[in-house]
Amino acid sequence: MAVDRDRVAAAVREMLEAIGEDPARPGLKATPQRVADAYAEFFAGVGEDAAAPLAHTISVSRGPAPDTLPSGAVMLRDIRFRSVCEHHLLPFAGRAHLAYLPGEQVVGLGALPKVVDVLAARPQVQERLGEQIADTIAASLDARGVLVVLEASHECVTMRGGRQPDAETVTVAARGALAEPAARAEIMMLVTGR
Repeated sequence: MAVDRDRVAAAVREMLEAIGEDPARPGLKATPQRVADAYAEFFAGVGEDAAAPLAHTISVSRGPAPDTLPSGAVMLRDIRFRSVCEHHLLPFAGRAHLAYLPGEQVVGLGALPKVVDVLAARPQVQERLGEQIADTIAASLDARGVLVVLEASHECVTMRGGRQPDAETVTVAARGALAEPAARAEIMMLVTGR
């Protein structure tokens, strides 16, 4: 579903009036359309299939390198993401660290950030975002385990309320074998570098 830019622009004009501003003044005249354009980008993942980037898999045993079967986790660290908190419509941004234990199928590493991008481009909460990424990877690949660690700074924490500019939120979602505490601890040290 595409963002209705005209409705967003009308709502922004109304909001500007509601806070006592004049949406026709020179500095704000183009703001409603700018916000509508930004929202079209921020919420491009609404209605998109997050599993689509994982549709093309590679057979481990019959693929291009059957003599190099993975015996451990496949990890991708420091995937930059940004989203918008559904509670205050303020941005949050950070890094996603992903790991999975491959079964017979693997996926090109470039597909994993695309899953993060699609799911982050929706009104979100960080906890659900991590769970959705883990569920999408677990359901789309025959992974024996999945671990998703998200580290993010939320403007609803840094700019309002408690105003803690250095606070970061860390969430963990684990599936399969990586939900076991010992396996999860080892992979967490590797993916987060801590």
